[in-house]
Amino acid sequence: MIHILNNRLIDDSNRTIILHGVNLGGSSKVPAMPNGATHSCEDFFEHKRVSFVGRPFPLAEANEHFRRLAQWGFNFIRLVITWEAIEHEGPGIYDQGYLDYIHSIVTKAGEYGFSVLIDPHQDVWSRWTGGDGAPGWTLEEVGFDLKNLTATCAAIQHQTYGGSMPDMVWFLNATKLATATMFTLFFGGNDFAPQSCIRGVPVQEFLQEHYINSIRQVASRLRDIPCVLGYEPMNEPSRGYIGWKDVTRPMLTYDEGETPSPFQSMLLGMGISQQVGVWRRKLFRAKLSEIKTVNTDAVKAWRDIASCIWLRNEVWDLDSRGEPCLLRPDHFSHVAGRAVDFESDYLLPFVKRFASGIRSEHPGAMIFFEGEPSGGIFELNQGMLENSVYAPHWYDAACLMKKRYMSFFGVDINTKKLVIGRNRVRKSFAEQLKRFTTVSESKLGGMPVIIGELGIPFDLDNGKAFHTGDFSKQIKAMDRSLAAAEQALLGYAIWNYTPDNDNAHGDQWNGEDLSIFSRDRQRGGSDCYAGGRALASVIRPYPVATAGDPMRISFDIKKKIFIYRFRHDPAAEGPTQIYVPEYHYGAGYEVKVSDGTFYFDATHEYLYYRHDPLQGDEHTLTITRGTGKIHT
Repeated sequence: MIHILNNRLIDDSNRTIILHGVNLGGSSKVPAMPNGATHSCEDFFEHKRVSFVGRPFPLAEANEHFRRLAQWGFNFIRLVITWEAIEHEGPGIYDQGYLDYIHSIVTKAGEYGFSVLIDPHQDVWSRWTGGDGAPGWTLEEVGFDLKNLTATCAAIQHQTYGGSMPDMVWFLNATKLATATMFTLFFGGNDFAPQSCIRGVPVQEFLQEHYINSIRQVASRLRDIPCVLGYEPMNEPSRGYIGWKDVTRPMLTYDEGETPSPFQSMLLGMGISQQVGVWRRKLFRAKLSEIKTVNTDAVKAWRDIASCIWLRNEVWDLDSRGEPCLLRPDHFSHVAGRAVDFESDYLLPFVKRFASGIRSEHPGAMIFFEGEPSGGIFELNQGMLENSVYAPHWYDAACLMKKRYMSFFGVDINTKKLVIGRNRVRKSFAEQLKRFTTVSESKLGGMPVIIGELGIPFDLDNGKAFHTGDFSKQIKAMDRSLAAAEQALLGYAIWNYTPDNDNAHGDQWNGEDLSIFSRDRQRGGSDCYAGGRALASVIRPYPVATAGDPMRISFDIKKKIFIYRFRHDPAAEGPTQIYVPEYHYGAGYEVKVSDGTFYFDATHEYLYYRHDPLQGDEHTLTITRGTGKIHT
């Protein structure tokens, strides 16, 4: 069992645990029946008649996939589920078949020795707002017409795009009318939409209650399965319009296509055409391309003229001539004359409410939380969120957005500055990841940190490797990210493992292709490595359990040199346990230790090291590739 003690993840022997995991899986964002892969629009709007049973894979395939992941050295699964999967048919109607299925999947994961984190996943709210997560009825209950979101510039949908959708545009939905409205209502409806109710219940209360109660159904089913570490409140939460200082101004970051301001979005949603800027990406900035008149057909995003949430809540109105007029440009930035703070005023109360609800079903469950992508986090007072883990996400932004690997080029996601030079990039990445620990120490009481997502796209250079078979760039890109996490002494979960990944449609969602496994790479192979991508960097030695505090983790994938240094803890019992993969060291290896003794478990590919506490506080272990048996 894994616990938290003195701001560390530890096992029953008080050894420090580093979670080395993977997100399972990328296609769990969409239904299995009918197949909800986003490149297809078939049955897209029949949102109540779906099933997620079989996501991430059919039960008949569970042994195959869990065995493969275990043989690749993983000890941790961040299991992707969605609110839609649980409660798609309507408010309070839970898919019991799916809940039974998830119980079986998690039970099987435990049989293979995995620790499991339940990830209620969402990206930009729902499938109908360009992402995944929430059921379609949530938008309809608020008043949206799902079939008109694209025509009104309220959402960018892969399913209805009508052509080849540009890479990585789905996240731009965060500031579009549909997504921004739903998140504003979810987190701050009491303050920003007090006139709005669903079935007689204030909109914020209705949405949060149904969301938390749906995840409680999962917790109730899983509470007796020992491998379940805990639950996340929400993947990559978004503030919507909360904190937007002036709704007449668009928020331009890395936009592509039509980019209306919030006020223009509200008018477009009511069928009032607008002249909006069309932006195009240029390297790592956006450039205005043209001004375009949008929604000339006067299509409405709302089911009727009285449905606009922001009209009813007096953000804007129609004057005596029927012309739109803005009443409160700073409606979302101040409440009762006070400037709002999304993290402290809205995200934290939700996380606390979620934690309370989950622990009413699963006492003792850990809560793994994060803030907005590349955003801040709230500050905690003593005892405010106990038994919790800070689990932010981090990606090599240049590689992710441009789908190119440039050894000499990177981006600091905090400062938004470019980093030039091979060594400077690697140093910068490690520093960026170390900042999460600094944030934990300064704002969160020093709680444990794990990177909930990191990874790289495999369709680099327009998928060139799929034809040549040369994945050397992917190996380098993945190694650079994982090495940064190791330098920061952080555990992580790679995004992702998608069982039905293929070369044509990647992870089956919005054109993304980040899976470390692909059926198209198996090509008749039956060994445990068949289907794997960039395994030279994905599979790597690491300290599973340490009789003390990690100080240095380093793995050179070219020279196959692994170096581990730690400071021992007298309270820790048992040996330090290192995973030594046969993938890299099948021909044998040599071990050099600063002191103490070690032995090898060939069955599980573990090296066990017992330090000598009389030889100092710090201990170092070095593994190099050799021939034959282990040497000292």
